[in-house]
Amino acid sequence: MDLQFTAVFRKVPEGYIGFVEELPGANTQGATLEEARANLQEAVALVLEANRTLAQEDALGPDVIREPLKVRA
Repeated sequence: MDLQFTAVFRKVPEGYIGFVEELPGANTQGATLEEARANLQEAVALVLEANRTLAQEDALGPDVIREPLKVRA
């Protein structure tokens, strides 16, 4: 499954910082733009995994309905 997000990078004295507009908590830095891009890919994967785990822990019980959701932007 491919998802598309908006990555934003800013040049700073230490290199680059980056974040994803649509995903709070997905942010990173890198000495080069390429490093920041790679780090942001990893950050997004980790944030999605952590959010999924937390949601699964909070949404337990017979009254909970879990189903796939497809979104078109």
